[in-house]
Amino acid sequence: MTRRVSIFGATGSIGQNTLDLIRRRREEFSVVALSGGRNVARLAADAREFGAELAVVADPALHAALKAALAGSGIEAAAGAEALVEAAARPAEWVMSAIVGIAGLAPGLAALEQGATLALANKESLVTAGPLLLAGAARHGATILPVDSEHSAIFQALVGEDVSAVERVIITASGGPFRDWPVSRLARASLEQALNHPNWKMGQRITIDSASMFNKALEVIETKEFFGFSPEQIEVLVHPESLVHALVGFRDGALMAHLGVADMRHAIGYALNWPRRRELPVERLDLARIGRLRFEPPDEARFPALRLAREVMATGGLAGAAFNAAKERALDGFIAGRIGFMDMARVVEAVLETLEASGALRADAVPPLDMVVRADHLARRQADAAMARLENAD
Repeated sequence: MTRRVSIFGATGSIGQNTLDLIRRRREEFSVVALSGGRNVARLAADAREFGAELAVVADPALHAALKAALAGSGIEAAAGAEALVEAAARPAEWVMSAIVGIAGLAPGLAALEQGATLALANKESLVTAGPLLLAGAARHGATILPVDSEHSAIFQALVGEDVSAVERVIITASGGPFRDWPVSRLARASLEQALNHPNWKMGQRITIDSASMFNKALEVIETKEFFGFSPEQIEVLVHPESLVHALVGFRDGALMAHLGVADMRHAIGYALNWPRRRELPVERLDLARIGRLRFEPPDEARFPALRLAREVMATGGLAGAAFNAAKERALDGFIAGRIGFMDMARVVEAVLETLEASGALRADAVPPLDMVVRADHLARRQADAAMARLENAD
Protein backbone atom coordinates (compact mmCIF):
# COMPACT_ATOMS: atom_id res chain seq x y z
CA MET A 1 0.00 0.00 0.00
CA THR A 2 1.45 3.34 -1.03
CA ARG A 3 1.65 6.36 1.25
CA ARG A 4 0.15 9.62 0.01
CA VAL A 5 2.64 12.48 0.32
CA SER A 6 2.75 16.18 -0.54
CA ILE A 7 5.81 18.42 -0.72
CA PHE A 8 5.53 22.17 -0.30
CA GLY A 9 8.69 23.94 -1.38
CA ALA A 10 9.52 21.08 -3.77
CA THR A 11 11.86 23.11 -5.97
CA GLY A 12 14.14 24.19 -3.11
CA SER A 13 17.03 22.22 -1.64
CA ILE A 14 14.91 20.50 1.04
CA GLY A 15 12.21 19.63 -1.47
CA GLN A 16 14.70 18.29 -4.01
CA ASN A 17 16.39 16.15 -1.36
CA THR A 18 12.98 14.83 -0.30
CA LEU A 19 12.16 13.90 -3.88
CA ASP A 20 15.55 12.20 -4.18
CA LEU A 21 14.68 9.89 -1.29
CA ILE A 22 11.20 9.21 -2.64
CA ARG A 23 12.61 8.52 -6.11
CA ARG A 24 14.69 5.68 -4.67
CA ARG A 25 11.55 3.94 -3.32
CA ARG A 26 8.94 5.08 -5.82
CA GLU A 27 6.69 2.09 -5.29
CA GLU A 28 6.06 3.11 -1.68
CA PHE A 29 4.71 6.61 -2.35
CA SER A 30 1.94 8.37 -4.21
CA VAL A 31 2.54 12.10 -4.71
CA VAL A 32 -0.52 14.26 -4.13
CA ALA A 33 0.74 17.83 -4.46
CA LEU A 34 3.99 19.65 -5.21
CA SER A 35 4.56 23.37 -4.84
CA GLY A 36 7.33 25.73 -5.87
CA GLY A 37 8.17 29.41 -5.79
CA ARG A 38 9.07 30.64 -9.29
CA ASN A 39 10.91 27.72 -10.90
CA VAL A 40 8.10 26.57 -13.16
CA ALA A 41 10.27 24.30 -15.31
CA ARG A 42 11.58 22.36 -12.30
CA LEU A 43 8.13 22.14 -10.71
CA ALA A 44 6.48 20.89 -13.89
CA ALA A 45 9.24 18.35 -14.56
CA ASP A 46 8.98 16.94 -11.04
CA ALA A 47 5.18 16.85 -11.16
CA ARG A 48 5.34 14.87 -14.40
CA GLU A 49 8.06 12.52 -13.13
CA PHE A 50 6.22 11.67 -9.92
CA GLY A 51 2.72 11.72 -11.36
CA ALA A 52 1.47 14.37 -8.94
CA GLU A 53 -2.22 15.13 -8.81
CA LEU A 54 -1.59 18.86 -8.46
CA ALA A 55 1.22 21.38 -8.89
CA VAL A 56 1.07 24.85 -7.33
CA VAL A 57 3.31 27.81 -8.08
CA ALA A 58 3.44 30.51 -5.41
CA ASP A 59 3.46 33.45 -7.83
CA PRO A 60 -0.01 33.88 -9.45
CA ALA A 61 1.61 35.59 -12.44
CA LEU A 62 3.19 32.23 -13.35
CA HIS A 63 -0.07 30.26 -13.41
CA ALA A 64 -0.33 30.31 -17.21
CA ALA A 65 3.28 29.22 -17.61
CA LEU A 66 2.77 26.28 -15.24
CA LYS A 67 -0.45 25.29 -16.96
CA ALA A 68 1.33 25.31 -20.34
CA ALA A 69 4.24 23.27 -18.95
CA LEU A 70 1.79 20.62 -17.70
CA ALA A 71 -0.39 20.54 -20.82
CA GLY A 72 -1.44 17.02 -21.72
CA SER A 73 -0.24 15.49 -18.45
CA GLY A 74 -3.58 15.46 -16.65
CA ILE A 75 -1.93 17.23 -13.69
CA GLU A 76 -3.86 20.16 -12.25
CA ALA A 77 -2.08 23.52 -12.16
CA ALA A 78 -2.82 26.22 -9.58
CA ALA A 79 -1.18 29.35 -8.23
CA GLY A 80 -1.16 31.68 -5.25
CA ALA A 81 -1.48 31.54 -1.48
CA GLU A 82 -5.07 30.26 -1.42
CA ALA A 83 -4.18 27.46 -3.82
CA LEU A 84 -1.32 26.42 -1.50
CA VAL A 85 -3.72 26.09 1.41
CA GLU A 86 -6.23 24.18 -0.71
CA ALA A 87 -3.46 21.83 -1.85
CA ALA A 88 -2.40 21.23 1.76
CA ALA A 89 -6.00 20.38 2.63
CA ARG A 90 -5.99 17.45 0.22
CA PRO A 91 -5.78 14.15 2.10
CA ALA A 92 -2.17 13.03 2.52
CA GLU A 93 -0.52 10.95 5.21
CA TRP A 94 2.84 12.76 5.13
CA VAL A 95 3.47 16.39 4.22
CA MET A 96 6.82 18.14 3.85
CA SER A 97 6.63 21.82 4.79
CA ALA A 98 9.71 23.41 3.19
CA ILE A 99 8.33 26.76 2.05
CA VAL A 100 10.61 29.52 3.29
CA GLY A 101 9.11 32.19 5.54
CA ILE A 102 5.69 32.78 7.06
CA ALA A 103 4.15 31.71 3.74
CA GLY A 104 4.53 28.14 5.02
CA LEU A 105 2.35 28.66 8.09
CA ALA A 106 -1.16 28.49 6.59
CA PRO A 107 -0.45 25.39 4.44
CA GLY A 108 1.10 23.69 7.47
CA LEU A 109 -2.01 24.38 9.55
CA ALA A 110 -4.19 23.05 6.73
CA ALA A 111 -2.16 19.82 6.58
CA LEU A 112 -2.52 19.33 10.34
CA GLU A 113 -6.29 19.67 10.02
CA GLN A 114 -6.21 16.50 7.87
CA GLY A 115 -4.41 14.64 10.66
CA ALA A 116 -1.26 14.33 8.55
CA THR A 117 2.28 13.84 9.73
CA LEU A 118 3.87 17.24 9.11
CA ALA A 119 7.60 17.11 8.41
CA LEU A 120 8.51 20.66 9.40
CA ALA A 121 11.46 22.30 7.68
CA ASN A 122 9.68 25.67 7.81
CA LYS A 123 11.07 26.92 11.12
CA GLU A 124 9.19 30.21 10.73
CA SER A 125 5.90 28.43 11.50
CA LEU A 126 7.02 27.63 15.04
CA VAL A 127 8.75 30.97 15.51
CA THR A 128 5.71 33.00 14.47
CA ALA A 129 2.92 30.79 15.77
CA GLY A 130 4.31 27.87 17.77
CA PRO A 131 1.39 27.58 20.22
CA LEU A 132 -1.13 27.73 17.35
CA LEU A 133 0.67 25.03 15.36
CA LEU A 134 1.06 22.69 18.33
CA ALA A 135 -2.56 23.21 19.38
CA GLY A 136 -3.67 22.37 15.84
CA ALA A 137 -1.69 19.14 15.87
CA ALA A 138 -3.16 18.13 19.23
CA ARG A 139 -6.71 18.99 18.17
CA HIS A 140 -6.58 16.92 14.98
CA GLY A 141 -4.45 14.02 16.19
CA ALA A 142 -1.65 15.01 13.83
CA THR A 143 2.11 14.61 14.29
CA ILE A 144 4.82 17.22 13.75
CA LEU A 145 8.33 15.95 13.07
CA PRO A 146 11.26 18.40 12.98
CA VAL A 147 13.39 18.45 9.83
CA ASP A 148 15.91 21.14 10.71
CA SER A 149 19.08 19.14 11.31
CA GLU A 150 19.47 20.54 14.84
CA HIS A 151 15.92 19.80 15.92
CA SER A 152 15.88 16.40 14.32
CA ALA A 153 19.05 15.69 16.30
CA ILE A 154 17.42 16.76 19.55
CA PHE A 155 14.31 14.73 18.73
CA GLN A 156 16.39 11.64 18.07
CA ALA A 157 18.48 12.10 21.23
CA LEU A 158 15.28 12.20 23.28
CA VAL A 159 13.86 8.90 21.99
CA GLY A 160 13.20 6.72 25.03
CA GLU A 161 14.31 9.45 27.44
CA ASP A 162 12.45 11.28 30.20
CA VAL A 163 12.21 14.87 28.98
CA SER A 164 11.94 16.10 32.56
CA ALA A 165 15.49 14.80 33.10
CA VAL A 166 16.90 17.18 30.47
CA GLU A 167 19.17 19.83 31.96
CA ARG A 168 20.21 21.63 28.78
CA VAL A 169 20.24 21.40 25.01
CA ILE A 170 23.02 22.63 22.75
CA ILE A 171 22.48 23.45 19.10
CA THR A 172 25.49 24.03 16.91
CA ALA A 173 26.30 26.59 14.25
CA SER A 174 29.06 26.43 11.66
CA GLY A 175 29.80 30.12 12.12
CA GLY A 176 29.38 30.56 8.38
CA PRO A 177 31.80 32.53 6.19
CA PHE A 178 32.22 35.30 8.78
CA ARG A 179 33.15 33.26 11.85
CA ASP A 180 36.60 34.84 12.13
CA TRP A 181 35.87 38.27 10.69
CA PRO A 182 36.28 41.32 12.95
CA VAL A 183 33.04 43.19 13.54
CA SER A 184 34.43 46.29 11.81
CA ARG A 185 34.89 44.35 8.59
CA LEU A 186 31.40 42.83 8.71
CA ALA A 187 29.84 46.22 8.05
CA ARG A 188 31.33 45.99 4.54
CA ALA A 189 30.47 42.33 3.87
CA SER A 190 29.05 41.84 0.38
CA LEU A 191 26.18 39.68 -0.81
CA GLU A 192 28.62 37.42 -2.65
CA GLN A 193 30.70 36.93 0.49
CA ALA A 194 27.61 36.15 2.58
CA LEU A 195 26.61 33.46 0.08
CA ASN A 196 29.97 31.66 0.38
CA HIS A 197 28.95 29.13 3.05
CA PRO A 198 31.83 26.78 3.95
CA ASN A 199 29.77 23.65 4.71
CA TRP A 200 26.21 23.65 3.39
CA LYS A 201 24.68 24.08 -0.06
CA MET A 202 21.41 25.93 0.45
CA GLY A 203 19.18 28.54 -1.14
CA GLN A 204 20.12 32.22 -1.20
CA ARG A 205 18.00 33.42 1.70
CA ILE A 206 18.82 30.69 4.19
CA THR A 207 22.53 30.94 3.28
CA ILE A 208 22.56 34.64 4.15
CA ASP A 209 20.57 33.92 7.31
CA SER A 210 23.24 31.39 8.23
CA ALA A 211 26.00 33.95 7.66
CA SER A 212 24.27 36.44 9.99
CA MET A 213 23.15 33.69 12.40
CA PHE A 214 19.57 34.86 12.07
CA ASN A 215 18.92 31.28 11.03
CA LYS A 216 20.39 30.08 14.34
CA ALA A 217 18.37 32.70 16.21
CA LEU A 218 15.20 31.30 14.65
CA GLU A 219 16.31 27.80 15.64
CA VAL A 220 16.81 28.85 19.27
CA ILE A 221 13.21 30.10 19.37
CA GLU A 222 12.06 26.99 17.52
CA THR A 223 13.73 24.79 20.14
CA LYS A 224 11.80 26.53 22.90
CA GLU A 225 8.49 26.31 21.06
CA PHE A 226 8.71 22.73 19.83
CA PHE A 227 10.25 21.00 22.83
CA GLY A 228 9.03 23.31 25.60
CA PHE A 229 12.49 23.95 27.04
CA SER A 230 13.09 27.20 28.87
CA PRO A 231 15.32 29.81 27.21
CA GLU A 232 17.89 29.26 29.97
CA GLN A 233 18.23 25.59 28.96
CA ILE A 234 19.11 26.38 25.33
CA GLU A 235 22.73 26.99 24.36
CA VAL A 236 24.50 27.69 21.06
CA LEU A 237 28.03 26.59 20.20
CA VAL A 238 30.01 27.39 17.08
CA HIS A 239 31.19 24.11 15.58
CA PRO A 240 33.05 24.73 12.29
CA GLU A 241 32.96 21.09 11.12
CA SER A 242 29.11 20.93 11.19
CA LEU A 243 29.22 17.25 12.15
CA VAL A 244 27.66 17.45 15.62
CA HIS A 245 24.18 18.85 15.01
CA ALA A 246 22.95 19.03 18.59
CA LEU A 247 23.59 17.69 22.07
CA VAL A 248 21.18 16.99 24.90
CA GLY A 249 22.49 17.16 28.47
CA PHE A 250 20.77 15.30 31.30
CA ARG A 251 20.73 15.93 35.03
CA ASP A 252 23.19 13.09 35.62
CA GLY A 253 25.79 14.98 33.58
CA ALA A 254 25.51 12.82 30.45
CA LEU A 255 25.57 14.45 27.01
CA MET A 256 23.88 12.68 24.08
CA ALA A 257 25.21 13.96 20.76
CA HIS A 258 23.91 13.41 17.25
CA LEU A 259 26.62 13.33 14.56
CA GLY A 260 26.34 13.10 10.81
CA VAL A 261 27.73 14.57 7.60
CA ALA A 262 26.31 17.87 6.34
CA ASP A 263 23.55 16.24 4.30
CA MET A 264 19.91 17.19 4.87
CA ARG A 265 18.81 13.73 3.74
CA HIS A 266 19.68 12.54 7.26
CA ALA A 267 16.93 14.59 8.89
CA ILE A 268 14.52 14.31 5.95
CA GLY A 269 14.95 10.56 5.82
CA TYR A 270 14.40 10.20 9.55
CA ALA A 271 11.10 12.10 9.27
CA LEU A 272 10.08 10.21 6.13
CA ASN A 273 10.70 6.79 7.71
CA TRP A 274 9.72 7.57 11.32
CA PRO A 275 9.28 5.70 13.63
CA ARG A 276 11.54 3.24 11.81
CA ARG A 277 15.05 3.75 10.51
CA ARG A 278 15.75 2.87 6.89
CA GLU A 279 18.96 2.86 4.90
CA LEU A 280 19.83 6.31 3.56
CA PRO A 281 22.22 7.23 0.70
CA VAL A 282 24.45 9.44 2.83
CA GLU A 283 28.17 9.38 3.51
CA ARG A 284 29.27 7.55 6.65
CA LEU A 285 31.52 9.45 9.06
CA ASP A 286 35.16 8.44 9.32
CA LEU A 287 36.08 9.95 12.68
CA ALA A 288 39.69 8.80 12.50
CA ARG A 289 40.11 10.73 9.25
CA ILE A 290 38.35 13.80 10.67
CA GLY A 291 40.68 13.73 13.65
CA ARG A 292 39.18 16.48 15.79
CA LEU A 293 36.01 18.44 16.42
CA ARG A 294 36.14 22.10 17.48
CA PHE A 295 33.68 24.07 19.59
CA GLU A 296 33.65 27.68 20.72
CA PRO A 297 31.11 30.15 22.10
CA PRO A 298 29.46 32.49 19.58
CA ASP A 299 30.48 36.14 19.57
CA GLU A 300 27.21 38.03 20.02
CA ALA A 301 28.87 41.29 18.97
CA ARG A 302 29.49 39.65 15.60
CA PHE A 303 26.13 37.87 15.63
CA PRO A 304 23.60 40.10 17.46
CA ALA A 305 20.72 37.98 16.13
CA LEU A 306 21.34 35.52 19.00
CA ARG A 307 20.83 38.24 21.60
CA LEU A 308 17.67 39.37 19.84
CA ALA A 309 16.31 35.82 19.91
CA ARG A 310 16.60 35.72 23.68
CA GLU A 311 14.81 39.07 23.93
CA VAL A 312 12.03 37.67 21.74
CA MET A 313 11.61 34.63 24.01
CA ALA A 314 11.52 36.89 27.07
CA THR A 315 8.88 39.13 25.50
CA GLY A 316 6.62 36.32 24.25
CA GLY A 317 3.25 37.09 22.70
CA LEU A 318 3.63 38.11 19.07
CA ALA A 319 7.33 38.94 19.34
CA GLY A 320 8.29 35.87 17.29
CA ALA A 321 6.02 36.91 14.43
CA ALA A 322 7.43 40.44 14.49
CA PHE A 323 11.01 39.17 14.70
CA ASN A 324 10.61 36.91 11.69
CA ALA A 325 8.81 39.51 9.58
CA ALA A 326 11.36 42.22 10.33
CA LYS A 327 14.17 39.77 9.58
CA GLU A 328 12.64 38.84 6.23
CA ARG A 329 12.27 42.48 5.18
CA ALA A 330 15.78 43.35 6.39
CA LEU A 331 17.09 40.41 4.37
CA ASP A 332 15.25 41.75 1.32
CA GLY A 333 16.95 45.09 1.94
CA PHE A 334 20.42 43.54 2.15
CA ILE A 335 19.90 41.48 -1.01
CA ALA A 336 18.70 44.60 -2.83
CA GLY A 337 21.72 46.58 -1.64
CA ARG A 338 19.61 49.02 0.39
CA ILE A 339 21.32 48.27 3.72
CA GLY A 340 24.56 46.71 4.91
CA PHE A 341 25.10 43.29 6.44
CA MET A 342 25.14 44.48 10.07
CA ASP A 343 22.18 46.80 9.40
CA MET A 344 19.88 43.78 9.27
CA ALA A 345 20.12 43.30 13.03
CA ARG A 346 19.67 47.05 13.59
CA VAL A 347 16.44 47.01 11.60
CA VAL A 348 15.06 44.01 13.49
CA GLU A 349 15.97 45.50 16.87
CA ALA A 350 14.32 48.82 15.98
CA VAL A 351 11.12 47.05 14.95
CA LEU A 352 10.96 45.00 18.15
CA GLU A 353 11.55 48.07 20.33
CA THR A 354 8.89 50.10 18.54
CA LEU A 355 6.23 47.40 18.59
CA GLU A 356 6.89 46.39 22.20
CA ALA A 357 6.62 50.01 23.34
CA SER A 358 3.28 50.36 21.51
CA GLY A 359 1.84 47.19 23.08
CA ALA A 360 1.41 45.57 19.67
CA LEU A 361 3.19 42.38 20.74
CA ARG A 362 0.82 41.45 23.54
CA ALA A 363 -1.41 38.46 22.82
CA ASP A 364 -3.25 35.49 24.30
CA ALA A 365 -1.38 32.26 24.99
CA VAL A 366 -2.51 30.86 21.62
CA PRO A 367 -2.89 33.82 19.25
CA PRO A 368 -5.22 33.14 16.28
CA LEU A 369 -3.83 33.13 12.76
CA ASP A 370 -5.30 36.53 11.83
CA MET A 371 -3.54 38.14 14.81
CA VAL A 372 -0.22 36.56 13.79
CA VAL A 373 -0.70 37.81 10.23
CA ARG A 374 -1.49 41.33 11.45
CA ALA A 375 1.67 41.38 13.56
CA ASP A 376 3.63 40.17 10.55
CA HIS A 377 2.27 42.96 8.34
CA LEU A 378 2.84 45.61 10.99
CA ALA A 379 6.44 44.51 11.53
CA ARG A 380 7.12 44.60 7.79
CA ARG A 381 5.89 48.19 7.58
CA GLN A 382 8.04 49.16 10.55
CA ALA A 383 11.05 47.42 8.99
CA ASP A 384 10.58 49.35 5.75
CA ALA A 385 10.46 52.58 7.76
CA ALA A 386 13.62 51.61 9.67
CA MET A 387 15.46 50.85 6.44
CA ALA A 388 14.37 54.17 4.98
CA ARG A 389 15.83 55.95 8.00
CA LEU A 390 19.13 54.13 7.54
CA GLU A 391 19.23 55.08 3.86
CA ASN A 392 18.49 58.71 4.63
CA ALA A 393 21.16 58.77 7.32
CA ASP A 394 23.71 57.77 4.69
